[in-house]
Amino acid sequence: MEINILVDEGVEAGVGPSWLEEIAQRVLAAEKASAKTEVGIVVTGQEMVQQLNRSYRGKDEPTDVLAFSTRDEADGSRFIFAPDGLLHLGEVIISYPQAAVQAEEHGHLLKRELSILLIHGLLHLLGYDHEESEARRKMRSREKELLGLIEGGSQ
Repeated sequence: MEINILVDEGVEAGVGPSWLEEIAQRVLAAEKASAKTEVGIVVTGQEMVQQLNRSYRGKDEPTDVLAFSTRDEADGSRFIFAPDGLLHLGEVIISYPQAAVQAEEHGHLLKRELSILLIHGLLHLLGYDHEESEARRKMRSREKELLGLIEGGSQ
């Protein structure tokens, strides 16, 4: 798997690329993603995430995580294969400041909140959705299972 990570300046040192990569690898492996899978992960500031949310979703407001899939929107089942042979899933963009606010609101560690957001974004790239109640139930259930796998493996 190829996992490309960018952590913007100003994001605390406790969020290292290797930590994010490990979580992404574990989620993708649990979801049985191909070894020839590529994904991008960006941890950035609230301004950038709000700008992306406004530009691509028409919502001029802060948000915690965005997922930009390379999924073929025509049928929702295919991904774009590049000449390098990798299956490019897309990118997950996480707002570090929003994650910090949410961690405090939920009374848990920032790393736990970042894990939750990364899992959520990766599941979107893999085709999960939460627009309808049954799909939302399925996605939330899988998020909890994956978080348990990640937290159980890091103890």
